Amino acid sequence: MDDFLVRFFPSVYARKHRAKEDNYCKFDDQRLQLFTSSLYLAALAASFVASRICTRFGRKRTMQAASVFFLAGSGLCAGAVDLPMLIVGRVCLGVGVGFGNQAAPLFLSEIAPAHIRGALNILFQLNVTIGILVANVVNYFASAVHPLGWRYALGGAAVPAAMLFLGSLAITETPTSLKIRGTGEVDAEFDEIRRPRRGAERGGETVPRLLRRESRPPVVIAVAMQVFQQFTGINALMFYAPVLFQTMRFKADGSLLSAVVTGGVNVVSTVVSIVLVDSVGRRKLLLEACAQMLVAQVAVGGIMVVHVKADDPGSTMNSAWAVAIVVLICVYVSSFAWSWGPLGWLIPSETFPLETRTAGFSLAVSSNMLFTFLIAQAFLSMMCTLRAFIFFFFAVWIVVMGTFVMVLLPETKGVPIDEMVERVWRRHWFWKRCFGDANDARVNNC
Repeated sequence: MDDFLVRFFPSVYARKHRAKEDNYCKFDDQRLQLFTSSLYLAALAASFVASRICTRFGRKRTMQAASVFFLAGSGLCAGAVDLPMLIVGRVCLGVGVGFGNQAAPLFLSEIAPAHIRGALNILFQLNVTIGILVANVVNYFASAVHPLGWRYALGGAAVPAAMLFLGSLAITETPTSLKIRGTGEVDAEFDEIRRPRRGAERGGETVPRLLRRESRPPVVIAVAMQVFQQFTGINALMFYAPVLFQTMRFKADGSLLSAVVTGGVNVVSTVVSIVLVDSVGRRKLLLEACAQMLVAQVAVGGIMVVHVKADDPGSTMNSAWAVAIVVLICVYVSSFAWSWGPLGWLIPSETFPLETRTAGFSLAVSSNMLFTFLIAQAFLSMMCTLRAFIFFFFAVWIVVMGTFVMVLLPETKGVPIDEMVERVWRRHWFWKRCFGDANDARVNNC
């Protein structure tokens, strides 16, 4: 929004409206990128604290703390009078993200019966996509309100923050999932939970436990899923969709409307994942998405190489090609939304044993926040340097992650959380070497 740029990033505003300016570099500004990425840097730091709070005080109180930080951050951002105040508000929002992302997926996985655990956990990601869509709609209408539209857009975050706080008062604490589900056949499942819980209480969920040989399979999978999720390029696109569409020479309103369209596709496609994840399975969804995302990324990159020239800011893209790019980006977003988006959170939340679950998932959250920060901080500069080839950069990573899924990711659908070690890791062709006699040479190669 121009009113926002004039107040906080006047140099970017001047470049944006300059007659002769590189199409790919008009938004390249480290302070503007810091505004976006500071949230995720704060979330990275907060995730380590959130792990301890989640273990000591429970998932419910951790979510309540997240809502308080969200309320504080939205107030600071909406009332910001200078850039430092704006960044402090973003940091508060980031702490909320770190706490919320630590507690919510664990809570959902722990209350869910195994046969619907995937679908229930993906409701977390569905609500994330709904939030993105609502934010894009709010931005679209707020952009027409001068000069305070940006304050309404940023302050609107207080509404879901209040909903989170009120909702957290109504939920029951985990891991008493047996009580929540209301079943009378509890003895066997209760023993499955109690045995590892006693081990966790004796040994503590410390980093050394995650470094043990038998912890390597879920640790590698959890971290890899977070790294690959970010290197699909999805957050770069969702953060900077209006900027990206303006680079393609859409008008400002058109770029915001296009972001609304992609946000809507994101929501609908996440529902597809809810329907299919517990029947089709995790691996098939991930592999199909890799193929679909690869085609879309290469096609968009090819169109932009031909039709968006860095040194030709005065002309406009042919409307047919502009529509084609929006369609291809929707194809790309849809495939991510039913695969790497929700499954990037689901799989780490269900593959750790209870002894290391909170600490292990904290590692996954912190990995996600670290690479989200790096992508958010670097994307506009990368686009300025690589230009349209930025899409080919992400396409290469999609090939890598598809190979990883084929070779190293086991299927976990329908497997109770507390049986993952015996039914998944000990039977996988590669990861089974991490279990057994330490004198076995295969074990030492884990």
